[in-house]
Amino acid sequence: MPPGVVIAESFADPPDAALFPEEAALVARAVDARRTEFATGRHCARTALAGLGLPPAPILSGPRGEPLWPDGVVGSITHCRGYRAAAVARRSDVLSIGMDAEPREPMPPGVLDAIALPQERTWAESAPERGRLLFTMKESVFKAWYPVTRRNLGFDQAEITVDDTGTFTAKLLVPGPVGEFTGRWLVSDGFVASAIVWGSTPLSGM
Repeated sequence: MPPGVVIAESFADPPDAALFPEEAALVARAVDARRTEFATGRHCARTALAGLGLPPAPILSGPRGEPLWPDGVVGSITHCRGYRAAAVARRSDVLSIGMDAEPREPMPPGVLDAIALPQERTWAESAPERGRLLFTMKESVFKAWYPVTRRNLGFDQAEITVDDTGTFTAKLLVPGPVGEFTGRWLVSDGFVASAIVWGSTPLSGM
Protein backbone atom coordinates (compact mmCIF):
# COMPACT_ATOMS: atom_id res chain seq x y z
CA MET A 1 0.00 0.00 0.00
CA PRO A 2 1.20 3.56 -0.65
CA PRO A 3 1.88 6.07 2.14
CA GLY A 4 -1.26 7.16 3.97
CA VAL A 5 -2.93 3.75 3.81
CA VAL A 6 -2.96 1.63 6.97
CA ILE A 7 -3.48 -2.13 6.68
CA ALA A 8 -4.15 -4.74 9.36
CA GLU A 9 -4.31 -8.46 8.67
CA SER A 10 -4.87 -11.73 10.51
CA PHE A 11 -4.23 -15.37 9.62
CA ALA A 12 -6.41 -16.60 12.50
CA ASP A 13 -9.59 -15.54 14.29
CA PRO A 14 -8.63 -13.89 17.60
CA PRO A 15 -10.95 -14.72 20.49
CA ASP A 16 -11.25 -11.04 21.41
CA ALA A 17 -12.67 -10.06 17.99
CA ALA A 18 -15.94 -8.69 19.39
CA LEU A 19 -18.71 -6.97 17.46
CA PHE A 20 -20.73 -3.90 18.35
CA PRO A 21 -24.44 -4.77 18.80
CA GLU A 22 -25.31 -3.02 15.53
CA GLU A 23 -22.76 -5.16 13.69
CA ALA A 24 -23.84 -8.38 15.38
CA ALA A 25 -27.37 -7.75 14.13
CA LEU A 26 -26.10 -7.84 10.54
CA VAL A 27 -24.93 -11.45 10.87
CA ALA A 28 -27.38 -12.71 13.51
CA ARG A 29 -28.86 -15.26 11.11
CA ALA A 30 -25.56 -16.25 9.49
CA VAL A 31 -23.75 -19.54 10.08
CA ASP A 32 -20.96 -19.59 12.67
CA ALA A 33 -18.17 -19.45 10.06
CA ARG A 34 -19.66 -16.31 8.50
CA ARG A 35 -20.08 -14.59 11.86
CA THR A 36 -16.48 -15.43 12.78
CA GLU A 37 -14.95 -14.10 9.56
CA PHE A 38 -17.13 -11.00 9.79
CA ALA A 39 -15.97 -10.34 13.36
CA THR A 40 -12.30 -10.77 12.48
CA GLY A 41 -12.70 -8.50 9.46
CA ARG A 42 -14.18 -5.80 11.69
CA HIS A 43 -11.41 -6.43 14.24
CA CYS A 44 -8.82 -5.81 11.51
CA ALA A 45 -10.73 -2.71 10.41
CA ARG A 46 -10.68 -1.22 13.93
CA THR A 47 -6.98 -2.03 14.25
CA ALA A 48 -6.34 -0.19 10.98
CA LEU A 49 -8.52 2.75 12.06
CA ALA A 50 -6.48 2.99 15.26
CA GLY A 51 -3.44 3.42 13.01
CA LEU A 52 -5.13 6.59 11.73
CA GLY A 53 -5.65 7.73 15.32
CA LEU A 54 -9.38 7.00 15.30
CA PRO A 55 -11.38 5.37 18.14
CA PRO A 56 -13.30 2.08 17.81
CA ALA A 57 -16.68 2.46 16.13
CA PRO A 58 -19.32 0.24 14.51
CA ILE A 59 -18.71 -0.49 10.84
CA LEU A 60 -22.05 -1.34 9.27
CA SER A 61 -22.75 -2.51 5.72
CA GLY A 62 -24.24 -0.80 2.70
CA PRO A 63 -26.64 -2.19 0.08
CA ARG A 64 -23.91 -4.16 -1.72
CA GLY A 65 -22.28 -5.36 1.49
CA GLU A 66 -19.67 -2.62 1.37
CA PRO A 67 -18.35 -1.42 4.75
CA LEU A 68 -19.66 1.97 5.87
CA TRP A 69 -16.67 3.79 7.30
CA PRO A 70 -16.58 6.69 9.77
CA ASP A 71 -16.85 10.15 8.24
CA GLY A 72 -13.69 11.14 6.41
CA VAL A 73 -12.44 7.55 6.01
CA VAL A 74 -12.29 5.16 3.04
CA GLY A 75 -11.31 1.54 3.14
CA SER A 76 -11.74 -2.07 2.12
CA ILE A 77 -12.15 -5.39 3.93
CA THR A 78 -11.39 -8.87 2.60
CA HIS A 79 -11.73 -12.32 4.10
CA CYS A 80 -11.20 -15.81 2.79
CA ARG A 81 -10.33 -19.14 4.36
CA GLY A 82 -7.32 -18.51 6.60
CA TYR A 83 -6.92 -14.80 5.94
CA ARG A 84 -8.68 -11.55 6.88
CA ALA A 85 -7.50 -7.97 6.26
CA ALA A 86 -8.62 -4.36 6.19
CA ALA A 87 -7.05 -1.25 4.70
CA VAL A 88 -8.09 2.32 5.47
CA ALA A 89 -7.06 5.88 4.63
CA ARG A 90 -8.33 9.39 5.11
CA ARG A 91 -10.64 10.62 2.38
CA SER A 92 -8.50 13.73 2.10
CA ASP A 93 -5.67 11.49 0.84
CA VAL A 94 -7.46 8.73 -1.09
CA LEU A 95 -10.77 8.45 -2.98
CA SER A 96 -11.25 4.74 -2.41
CA ILE A 97 -9.50 1.42 -1.78
CA GLY A 98 -10.25 -1.96 -3.29
CA MET A 99 -8.59 -5.06 -1.85
CA ASP A 100 -9.32 -8.76 -2.18
CA ALA A 101 -7.65 -12.09 -1.32
CA GLU A 102 -8.29 -15.75 -2.10
CA PRO A 103 -6.62 -19.08 -1.29
CA ARG A 104 -3.88 -20.05 -3.74
CA GLU A 105 -5.94 -22.75 -5.43
CA PRO A 106 -7.42 -23.45 -8.87
CA MET A 107 -10.82 -21.95 -9.55
CA PRO A 108 -13.83 -24.27 -9.22
CA PRO A 109 -15.01 -25.58 -12.60
CA GLY A 110 -17.05 -23.09 -14.58
CA VAL A 111 -16.25 -20.00 -12.52
CA LEU A 112 -13.59 -18.69 -14.89
CA ASP A 113 -16.18 -18.74 -17.68
CA ALA A 114 -18.32 -16.37 -15.61
CA ILE A 115 -15.63 -13.82 -14.75
CA ALA A 116 -13.07 -13.74 -17.58
CA LEU A 117 -13.24 -11.86 -20.86
CA PRO A 118 -11.90 -13.82 -23.84
CA GLN A 119 -8.71 -11.75 -23.90
CA GLU A 120 -8.06 -12.53 -20.21
CA ARG A 121 -8.40 -16.31 -20.43
CA THR A 122 -4.97 -17.12 -21.89
CA TRP A 123 -3.24 -15.49 -18.94
CA ALA A 124 -5.70 -16.88 -16.39
CA GLU A 125 -5.28 -20.45 -17.65
CA SER A 126 -1.47 -20.35 -17.73
CA ALA A 127 -1.05 -21.24 -14.02
CA PRO A 128 -3.43 -22.97 -11.60
CA GLU A 129 -3.84 -20.02 -9.23
CA ARG A 130 -4.27 -17.32 -11.88
CA GLY A 131 -8.00 -17.75 -12.17
CA ARG A 132 -8.32 -16.94 -8.47
CA LEU A 133 -5.93 -14.04 -8.88
CA LEU A 134 -7.98 -12.64 -11.77
CA PHE A 135 -11.07 -12.93 -9.55
CA THR A 136 -9.39 -10.86 -6.81
CA MET A 137 -8.46 -8.20 -9.36
CA LYS A 138 -12.06 -7.93 -10.57
CA GLU A 139 -13.27 -7.74 -6.96
CA SER A 140 -10.69 -5.06 -6.15
CA VAL A 141 -11.91 -3.04 -9.14
CA PHE A 142 -15.52 -3.23 -7.93
CA LYS A 143 -14.58 -2.37 -4.35
CA ALA A 144 -12.68 0.71 -5.53
CA TRP A 145 -15.38 1.74 -8.05
CA TYR A 146 -18.65 1.30 -6.17
CA PRO A 147 -18.18 3.56 -3.09
CA VAL A 148 -17.42 6.53 -5.35
CA THR A 149 -19.86 5.95 -8.22
CA ARG A 150 -22.64 4.01 -6.39
CA ARG A 151 -23.01 2.07 -9.65
CA ASN A 152 -22.73 -1.67 -10.20
CA LEU A 153 -19.93 -3.06 -12.33
CA GLY A 154 -20.05 -6.50 -13.90
CA PHE A 155 -17.13 -8.86 -14.34
CA ASP A 156 -17.32 -8.17 -18.09
CA GLN A 157 -17.07 -4.41 -17.61
CA ALA A 158 -13.42 -4.28 -16.59
CA GLU A 159 -10.63 -5.65 -18.79
CA ILE A 160 -7.56 -6.77 -16.83
CA THR A 161 -4.03 -6.69 -18.21
CA VAL A 162 -1.39 -8.18 -15.92
CA ASP A 163 2.27 -7.27 -15.68
CA ASP A 164 4.34 -10.12 -14.27
CA THR A 165 6.36 -7.63 -12.20
CA GLY A 166 3.42 -7.42 -9.79
CA THR A 167 1.18 -4.72 -11.25
CA PHE A 168 -2.02 -4.86 -13.26
CA THR A 169 -4.21 -2.45 -15.20
CA ALA A 170 -8.00 -2.52 -15.27
CA LYS A 171 -9.59 -0.76 -18.23
CA LEU A 172 -13.14 0.27 -17.34
CA LEU A 173 -15.54 -0.56 -20.20
CA VAL A 174 -18.30 1.74 -18.96
CA PRO A 175 -18.56 5.54 -18.79
CA GLY A 176 -17.47 7.02 -15.49
CA PRO A 177 -15.11 9.26 -13.59
CA VAL A 178 -12.10 7.06 -14.33
CA GLY A 179 -11.13 5.09 -17.40
CA GLU A 180 -8.44 2.93 -15.89
CA PHE A 181 -7.21 1.64 -12.55
CA THR A 182 -3.68 0.55 -11.76
CA GLY A 183 -3.17 -1.94 -8.96
CA ARG A 184 -0.74 -4.44 -7.49
CA TRP A 185 -0.99 -8.20 -7.01
CA LEU A 186 0.80 -10.74 -4.87
CA VAL A 187 1.10 -14.52 -4.62
CA SER A 188 2.49 -15.55 -1.24
CA ASP A 189 1.99 -17.82 1.78
CA GLY A 190 -0.76 -19.88 0.19
CA PHE A 191 -2.82 -16.87 -0.87
CA VAL A 192 -3.31 -14.60 -3.87
CA ALA A 193 -4.25 -10.96 -3.36
CA SER A 194 -4.66 -7.68 -5.20
CA ALA A 195 -5.27 -4.06 -4.30
CA ILE A 196 -6.17 -0.76 -5.92
CA VAL A 197 -5.78 2.65 -4.29
CA TRP A 198 -7.69 5.27 -6.29
CA GLY A 199 -6.61 8.85 -6.00
CA SER A 200 -3.19 8.38 -4.43
CA THR A 201 0.39 7.92 -5.57
CA PRO A 202 0.19 5.26 -8.32
CA LEU A 203 0.88 1.82 -6.93
CA SER A 204 2.96 0.99 -9.96
CA GLY A 205 5.42 3.67 -8.85
CA MET A 206 6.11 2.09 -5.46
